Amino acid sequence: MAALVFILASDGSNAALAKEVEGYAVKMGHSVTTVHLNAYDFPMYTVALERETGLLEGLASLSETLSKGDSWMVFAPEYNGSYPPVLNNAIAWLSRDGDDFRQLFRDRKVALATHSGGGGAHVIMAMRMQFSYLGSNVVGRSLTVNKKKPANPDTIVAILNSLTGGPI
Repeated sequence: MAALVFILASDGSNAALAKEVEGYAVKMGHSVTTVHLNAYDFPMYTVALERETGLLEGLASLSETLSKGDSWMVFAPEYNGSYPPVLNNAIAWLSRDGDDFRQLFRDRKVALATHSGGGGAHVIMAMRMQFSYLGSNVVGRSLTVNKKKPANPDTIVAILNSLTGGPI
């Protein structure tokens, strides 16, 4: 079955959502590795900092973990109509690793999910644009959840099938 990597751009509600989706993935026979971006605590990317420090400690490990995934699912809350700075910063550092900034992302299937205080549409649109630009194949269906709208099991299964080539 598929090796999935779940990328968490926050803790709390999105981590709980990822755990719920992981339960479905495991029941379907897939393996899941979860990456908590907050745990890396990378400094804010700047060209000057990159020149000064080179690539960060932990970046190679993050890149290796991501590269082992057949597909990714990104869980992020909406921050001011976009995604959290920790996700943007991780992408900035990862895109500086090697000669081709799209290498890690190119042709990788990516699904998007959010547990958001609002509707979540803006974070999904922002992530869709970012990952598409990086060359990823973003799954058309996304998972949007809030306090009044729980995760739909049919949506979870459909997204996991899209990521893994499972039943249609």
